[in-house]
Amino acid sequence: MQKMNVQIETEYITLTNLLKYAGVVMSGGQAHELIEAGMVKLNGQSVSEKRKKIRAGDLVEIKDLAAITVENEN
Repeated sequence: MQKMNVQIETEYITLTNLLKYAGVVMSGGQAHELIEAGMVKLNGQSVSEKRKKIRAGDLVEIKDLAAITVENEN
């Protein structure tokens, strides 16, 4: 599993945009598929909301692919 840190400038980033920004998926459609398949967890809990707001301090895990820690850019 690849571990990465992603820095954001804004208060939050949506889950689908985070997956694209981190390079885990190439499109929003691919992000939706991962989420619908139950392969994505937010802070250890399964998440089904595609537009879920992800904030600094959150940990997003994609089963067997990546673990993304979100940080403030400031």
